[in-house]
Amino acid sequence: MSPSSPDVSRGGLPAAFLRAGTSSFTELATAVAPDVLPGSRLAGLPGTASLGDLAPHGTTIVAATFPGGVVVAGDRRATMGNMIAQRDIEKVFPADEFSVVGIAGAAGLAVEMVGLFQVELEHYEKIEGAPLSLVGKANRLATMIRGNLPLAMQGLAVVPLFAGWDEAARMGRIFSYDATGGRYEEHSFFSVGSGSIFARGSLKKLYSPDLSVGDTTMAVLQALYDAADDDSATGGPDLARRIFPVVMVAGPAGVERVSDEQVGQMVDTLVGGRRTRPDGPEAPVV
Repeated sequence: MSPSSPDVSRGGLPAAFLRAGTSSFTELATAVAPDVLPGSRLAGLPGTASLGDLAPHGTTIVAATFPGGVVVAGDRRATMGNMIAQRDIEKVFPADEFSVVGIAGAAGLAVEMVGLFQVELEHYEKIEGAPLSLVGKANRLATMIRGNLPLAMQGLAVVPLFAGWDEAARMGRIFSYDATGGRYEEHSFFSVGSGSIFARGSLKKLYSPDLSVGDTTMAVLQALYDAADDDSATGGPDLARRIFPVVMVAGPAGVERVSDEQVGQMVDTLVGGRRTRPDGPEAPVV
C-alpha cells in the first residue's frame, strides 16, 4: 500500500471503524462520518441569526419521581413562530431499557439527537459487555448537547430532560441540561420547555414523594394542562382528535409507555374536574 492510499482495513472499511477501545459511537462517527451527526447538514447554512425560525420547536416535558421509579410526560404540540407546525409530535422516547429522554427545543435536531443517543447506549453495551450506569448515560447525553453548541448559538438549541431507574441506588432519578451541555440532577420533579415554569408551579402544589404511580401520572398530566393553560406553545389534550400527552414510566422492570387508552381515561377525568374548578384541584394550605 502506497503512502497516499486510504487507510483501509478488512472488507474495505476504514480502520477507524475497527479500532479497539472505541466505546463511544458518537466519537467514532465524528472521526469517520461526521456528516451523519445531528445538525451537520445545517452547519453551513447562511443567515445564522434566523436559523431558529426555520425549524419547529417542541415543548413541554415534565418528570416526577415516585417510590418505584419516575414518570416522564410531554405534550404533543410543535410550533413555528405563532403557527402550530404539528399537533401530534412525540417528544418522549425510551433511551434504553431503563431510561427515558424527553425533548424540548428544535424538534428536528432533537429527534435526531435522541436516535443517536439510543445508538450510543446500545453501542457502548455491545463493546463493553455491560450497560452504562444512569449517571454515565446522563454524562454521555451532556457531551452530545455540548457538541450542538454552535447551532444552539444560532437559535437551534436542544434541551432534553433525562430520567430513569438507577439500579444501584434503587430509585428514579431526573437530570436536566442547559444549551452548553451542563448537567444538573433534579430532585422529586422538574420540567423543561416554554411552559415549564407553569408546570413546575402546578407540581409544587400537587406533588408528594409517596404518591402511587397512578397519582404521579395524574399529577404530571395536571401540570401539562396548567402549562397549556398559560403557554401558547404547549398543547393541551385534544379531545376532538383524541390526541393526548405521551407518558412513560421507568422502574425496576424497565420502561413502559402508558397506553393512549389509559391516558385518555385519565384526561377525561382531569377535564371533568376542570369544568367545575378551572384552576385545577385544590391544594391544602398547610
